[in-house]
Amino acid sequence: MPSDKGTGMKFEKIAFVATDMPEAQAALKSLRARYGDASPDKADVIVALGGDGLMLQTLHEHMERRIPIYGMNRGSVGFLMNEYRDDNLLERLEAAEMATLHPLRMKVTLVSGERKEALAINEVSLLRETYQAAKIRISIDGKTRMEELMCDGVLVATPAGSTAYNLSAQGPIVPIDAALLALTPISAFRPRRWRGALLSHRAHVRFEILETEKRPVSAVADHTEFRSVCDVEVEEDASIDLLMLFDADHSLDERILTEQFLY
Repeated sequence: MPSDKGTGMKFEKIAFVATDMPEAQAALKSLRARYGDASPDKADVIVALGGDGLMLQTLHEHMERRIPIYGMNRGSVGFLMNEYRDDNLLERLEAAEMATLHPLRMKVTLVSGERKEALAINEVSLLRETYQAAKIRISIDGKTRMEELMCDGVLVATPAGSTAYNLSAQGPIVPIDAALLALTPISAFRPRRWRGALLSHRAHVRFEILETEKRPVSAVADHTEFRSVCDVEVEEDASIDLLMLFDADHSLDERILTEQFLY
């Protein structure tokens, strides 16, 4: 997941998107007045005004286009966003570093036998649906690594997502260029001391849900949820490039490194 130092790209057509928050709408009005506003399907770059939720939403909506997206924080959580400023936007875009990410592809089989798919930029998570703890068998690249994990859930996170839900679940922070995935349990009951694993980004992960009727489990890829699953497969989809722009003095790999020294 390389980061290009100063793309030097020229952006002539900018599309702006924003949340409904007053701060984001005020920024949208100001920036449109100064820089114009192209439609997203004709733009060279998309500038997202909000928080990390909007950034993920924008990346998902334009996942097939390979268009650079530059976020400015007008929301509450802005780990994936740059500092908001009205001035010198064109110069900031030209000097920005580009991080290329690949999403996870989740394939699930429901208890009904129906098959579903979804893509995740941050993580794929499995979560118990009732008061009963989930029982999950974990296989990596076709080999069973854990016969039974009894837990509230388990997740697979990308490096970009390693500082989100994964970090809250006590998972490791993964450098953006590490070519690794984090496999992290959520409130593991048995084996109680298991803290997860770091996997190659090429790993194929399979979760088999045990006792599906007594212990139902849902599978979530970012914001797409499927309930009552019995089998979940997760692997990186390297055919999809997600292009994110960051100010040179506050790149994504710098943010992830900084996060590891917070206490």
